Amino acid sequence: MSMEDVTPETNQPELNPEAQHIENRAPEQMVQQIHPLQSQLDALGTDMQKLRNEIKKLVIGQDDMIDLLLISLLSGGHALVEGVPGIAKTLTTRLLAKALNLDFSRIQFTPDLMPADVVGTNVFNMKASDFDFKQGPIFSNVVLIDEINRAPAKTQSALFEVMEEFQVTVDGTTYPMSQPFMVLATQNPLEQEGTYKLPEAQLDRFLFRILINYPNLEEELEILNRFKSDFSRRQEKDVQAVLTGEQIIKHRELVERIDIEEGLLKYIARVILETRDNPDLYLGASPRASLAIMRAAKASAAMSGRYFVTPDDVKRVSFAVLNHRIMLTPEREMEGYDPRQVIDEILNKIEVPR
Repeated sequence: MSMEDVTPETNQPELNPEAQHIENRAPEQMVQQIHPLQSQLDALGTDMQKLRNEIKKLVIGQDDMIDLLLISLLSGGHALVEGVPGIAKTLTTRLLAKALNLDFSRIQFTPDLMPADVVGTNVFNMKASDFDFKQGPIFSNVVLIDEINRAPAKTQSALFEVMEEFQVTVDGTTYPMSQPFMVLATQNPLEQEGTYKLPEAQLDRFLFRILINYPNLEEELEILNRFKSDFSRRQEKDVQAVLTGEQIIKHRELVERIDIEEGLLKYIARVILETRDNPDLYLGASPRASLAIMRAAKASAAMSGRYFVTPDDVKRVSFAVLNHRIMLTPEREMEGYDPRQVIDEILNKIEVPR
C-alpha cells in the first residue's frame, strides 16, 4: 500500500448539529443573546465606581459602609450611619453628597433645635400683607443630619412625613420634595448625656442602619501616610460631582426592573415572619422591612451587574435592614446578646431557595 492511500487521522471532535449552528451563527445574532438590560447595568456599575473613586480620595477602608450607602441611594432609601467618633461617618456621607451634582444641605441637630428650624415656617410679608413660606434646610436633594440623636422627640417628629412621603405639610399646605431625595444621618452610640433615643417609628423610616468599626492596622497606617502632609484636608477640593439627579433617577428605574423570583420573595417573607415569632425578640420587623430587603437586594444585584436577585443579595442587605427594626427581649439584653446573632440564626435556619 502506497503512502498516498493513507488518510491522516484528525483529533478534532465532530461538532453536533446544534454546536455547528452556534458556531456558524453571525456575530449580529450572537449579540442578540445579551440581556436587554445589560448595557444599562454596565452604565450603572460604571457610575457607582465613579462615586466610590471620589469617596476613596479621602476615606480609607469602610468598603461595606460605602457599598451600603450606594445601595441606599439606588433604592431610594435613607441611611443612618452609627459608630464611635472619628471613624469618618460624617466625612463619608458628606463626600457622597459632594460627588453628586445635587442640592445639598447639612443640619447639625442640637437639643434646642425646633421643628420649624428643619422644615421651615410661614413669615409675614409686610408688602404683600400675607404670609410667605420660608423653606427650611430639609428642602434639598441630599440632606445630612449630623448627630441626629441630639435633638428631642418634638424635632425628630418633623422628619416623619418627609422621610416616608417625600413632602412637608406646614399650616395645612403641602410642599413636595424635589427628586431624588435622600436623608443621611449620623449618630454616636456611646454618648448618653445630651442625647435622645430615636423613636421606633423614625428608625423604621431608615432603609439601613449602618454600623461601622475601627480601621485595621494597614488602613490606620494608610490614613497616616495620606494625611501626613495635609492637616487641613486640602484633598477634599479634588472631589468632583460625577453623577446628576437625572442619572440617579434613571438608575433607580432600572433597579425596579431587576427580576426577583417568587421563591426569593417567599424566603424574605419567612425571614420577616420569623422575627415576629422568635423567642429572643420582643419586637419583630414590619412589612416595611420586607419591602426594604426586596428593594435593597435588587439594588445589590444591579450593582453586581446582574439583572436578577440571588440569595446572597438578600443576605448581604438583611442585617443592615433589620438591626434597627428588631428589639431583643430584656432577658437576652441582660445576657449580652447581639442582634447580629439572632439575625444570622434566622437567615441560616430558613431554607434558601434553589
